[in-house]
Amino acid sequence: MDFRGVAGALHARLPELGERIAERIQADVVAYQDEALIPFDSLRHSCTANADLVLKHLSDAAATPDPLPARDTGRIRAKQGVPLADALHAYRIGFEFLWSEILDEAYRHPDVSDAQLVAESAKIWSLFGRYAEAVAEAHRETTAELTLQRQARRSALVEALFTGAIADRTTLWEAARELGLPEHGPYAVVAAESAAPGTEPLVGIESALRQAHLPSAWRLLPDQQIGLVALTAQTAETTGLRILRRAHARVGVSPGFHSLRETPQALRFARLALASLSGSGPGVARFDDRPLAMVVAAAPAEASHLMKVALGPLLDLPAPERARLLATLEHWFAAAGSVADAAEALFVHPNTVRYRLRRIEELTGRLLSDPRTAADFGAALLAVRSPAQEQRGT
Repeated sequence: MDFRGVAGALHARLPELGERIAERIQADVVAYQDEALIPFDSLRHSCTANADLVLKHLSDAAATPDPLPARDTGRIRAKQGVPLADALHAYRIGFEFLWSEILDEAYRHPDVSDAQLVAESAKIWSLFGRYAEAVAEAHRETTAELTLQRQARRSALVEALFTGAIADRTTLWEAARELGLPEHGPYAVVAAESAAPGTEPLVGIESALRQAHLPSAWRLLPDQQIGLVALTAQTAETTGLRILRRAHARVGVSPGFHSLRETPQALRFARLALASLSGSGPGVARFDDRPLAMVVAAAPAEASHLMKVALGPLLDLPAPERARLLATLEHWFAAAGSVADAAEALFVHPNTVRYRLRRIEELTGRLLSDPRTAADFGAALLAVRSPAQEQRGT
């Protein structure tokens, strides 16, 4: 009997051989011991197909190696979630077991020489290299496909939450579970401005938040990156804000909320907070920090009209005087009506502040001692300094 006879004798025992290989792999590789992940029938089928492939090749020297069963193994293991290293380790164990069976069979036949065995060992390990490469290639391809599918699915679920397309409670629960979020809040929505279409202003934000035990889900839009963050602890908001500030981006944060049904409204609040940021530099604005500024940002046309009604005569002044009076009024508000504190911040004498405030009263015909005037002027100042007005050069 030559070596082809050895391979043929083993091939006649193929079903039993495939099962024994599967049992060895299951015993030696931890990842294969969970039958809920890898059913034994699936493993046995794969082992039998690969053993059949090798034995046919050894039986027929003219046979061309067929990588299809190996590629099937790689695809199946990737879909089952088996790491590539474990899949390759199992493949090696299968080849080693098969070679040991070949040796046992060959030793029963004295006419099979040691030289033949050496030659065939080189052949079988060459086959192992080819087929292992096929396993790895198929595993990587399938993993990449599955990753893209999961990302697309995840992105679609996030989009559905932000647009309110998911309304049913059961569906909301399923979406939260798939996104790795708790079913109940509190949550917050984050909106960050992109420097260019399609660029991420908050690169690596999901990973950074996850390390801080803050689950989140994100969606990249042409002009913004928006995210839903679960505030899982009392200090979660403080931690999240610290992480967001490290990104050096322009960011708006919504108030906290408890139901995923409120996500679309929270996105609007986060965008209003983002719109309230003045200048062009980085910053993080919380909706709850300046609720009046959020109202101004929400109604720019109305805010512009209020600005003209309340501060019109002041705004009509030449630029230098207008700037001095507006700065004085802003510092007076920031100092809670303290002339002394406003003067210190402006580096002028308190009497200078008093003179400028009287000038504002004379121009507008309204007294700052009237709470209604103070309220109107405060809102009007926010409108003057809003990004929309700054872009117009007001």
